[in-house]
Amino acid sequence: MNAPVISFSRRLRVSPFELRSLEGSKSASVYNHLVLPTCYESLEADYWHLREHVQLWDVACQVQVEVQGPDAAEFVEYLTPRDVSRCQVGQCIYTPLIDEAAGIINDPLVLRLAEDRFWISLSDSDVLLWAKGLALGKGFDVRVFDPDVFPMSIQGPKSADLLSRVLGDSIRELKFFRFVETEIAGTPVVVARTGWSGQGGYEIYLQEPDAGVTLWDTLAAAGEDLQVRVGCPNLIERIESGLLSFGNDMTLANNPLEAGLDRFFKLGKSADYLGRAALEAIAEEGVKNRLVKLVIEGEPIANPRTVYTVQGESGENIGTVTSAVYSPRLCCNIGLGYLPVSYCDEGKAAIVLTPQGPRELRIANNDWSS
Repeated sequence: MNAPVISFSRRLRVSPFELRSLEGSKSASVYNHLVLPTCYESLEADYWHLREHVQLWDVACQVQVEVQGPDAAEFVEYLTPRDVSRCQVGQCIYTPLIDEAAGIINDPLVLRLAEDRFWISLSDSDVLLWAKGLALGKGFDVRVFDPDVFPMSIQGPKSADLLSRVLGDSIRELKFFRFVETEIAGTPVVVARTGWSGQGGYEIYLQEPDAGVTLWDTLAAAGEDLQVRVGCPNLIERIESGLLSFGNDMTLANNPLEAGLDRFFKLGKSADYLGRAALEAIAEEGVKNRLVKLVIEGEPIANPRTVYTVQGESGENIGTVTSAVYSPRLCCNIGLGYLPVSYCDEGKAAIVLTPQGPRELRIANNDWSS
């Protein structure tokens, strides 16, 4: 199948970095109404470069919803089972948002800029109108809007080396999931010790869109001898690192408990939140399925366009593979998928139906070695 060319129009938002990030991109997707490059040299070449050097990513598609006002903290608490009261100014927290039935709406990063001001940095779903409706319907005294804030990311083991040349060595001391407000090339930015890879890095939130190319070029020039180049979230690396992709590994049909997101929060916070009764009922009954790491036998496998069906010992359909890829470092196919709790023991085997035919899979441990 020949992939169509993306047609640009006002329905697609403009990234301040696209003059640099789209150059050389071999493939792209649409994410939160922006174009997100998905490959440059090749999936494997991009992967090795990310693991060994440093890359600049255009992640303006991580659209922000800003919440500010007297009830801002109370309102953000209402969106999630995570205890937001523990989030300090200058801190970021990974925060699953759920609906009234405990289905996952989004899994954003929440940044607390002030006691009464938050950015909700989104995965790929339309949260703004949902949040505005909840705020209005429940009578919260807040302003909920889409600010002119556009993130880019520096990822890879040389990220601190690069950014310290621009901001000084103190940036190396920034703790994970913390941020600072500073300037780069005369432009105010928020720099967070976060990013959608397991290789370390930073996200830089630009608040002056006209300065996007200048910011990008400043960072590129600072890292020229570090082999910095344009990059993007990498399918191989993110599955190896166990990073979930909203819309692929979890959707509104999933709850945070079966997706394993309860490692980021504890049930029973004092503040009320949407979907509390539903989520506590699921917890009391126990989940039927869990998201697990998988190793799939055979030749290199393609990532599923939708999902791959998993069958049990008697040929019955028991689950799905939601993401899969061949890892050149581990020399095997790895993936993520939902299986019944009774099938989730490490080493347990099943059959996955792929376009190339049935393959055996087994449940892997955290480092994929089982």
